Amino acid sequence: MRGLVACLAAALAWPAAAEVPRADVVILGEVHDNPAHHAWQAEVVADLAPTALVFEMLLPEQAAAVTPEVRPDAEALEAALGWEVRGWPDFAMYHPIFTAAPQAAVVGADVPREAVRAAMEAGAAAQFAAVFDEDPAPFGLDVALPAGQQSAREAMQARAHCDALPEALLPGMVEAQRLRDAALARAALRAHADHGGPVVVITGNGHARSDWGVPSMLALAAPDLSVFAAGQLEQAAGPDSPFDLVRVTAPADRDDPCAAFH
Repeated sequence: MRGLVACLAAALAWPAAAEVPRADVVILGEVHDNPAHHAWQAEVVADLAPTALVFEMLLPEQAAAVTPEVRPDAEALEAALGWEVRGWPDFAMYHPIFTAAPQAAVVGADVPREAVRAAMEAGAAAQFAAVFDEDPAPFGLDVALPAGQQSAREAMQARAHCDALPEALLPGMVEAQRLRDAALARAALRAHADHGGPVVVITGNGHARSDWGVPSMLALAAPDLSVFAAGQLEQAAGPDSPFDLVRVTAPADRDDPCAAFH
């Protein structure tokens, strides 16, 4: 039995952090509330020693609060970031990522919630231009999604929200996701321009997908940039996994996220 447990533990630890290559931009996906995913991200960050860390969870002004004085202290850094107010999972899971590469610049890639809500009505392209005062075309936001991708993404949004959303809201949810994809890609590009590579992006698996997430937008905006995307899942991936590398772990210990809708 002890041998079986050891084998299972080794299987869950695969792939090793050292198997993630040094690309210009390395995107590390996660299930937000899974501690094992953040532990592996911290291992990869320590191994790569990136020049910059781009966080989906931080607004730019929050990232500016990451100073050398507060960075090593989890409690002080959580307070400086106002982490709890924004509703992300326990900061204790994320803090080791900040300290795994203490020399790395910290970049916030989130957009204000009011902009995300506005994108649901006005579209991702209009809100990208409004938030950043830049042309959204380099990230493909000026082009409608192919019908098959649109329907697939709407179906994913429905499942992610326990099939409780009115169908009319789903296209807007996809537009909000596209806005956040583009904001992450823009932040990664600016971090690379400012600091060189490798840049590591910490984000949810949906944004890390190479077929329609941040990697696809980077391929449009900066085709000469090398990009590597890792996804961390809680069940086996299918044959058409949209990641360069997949890590499968046990599910996090959580209550039924759909219970509130029943």
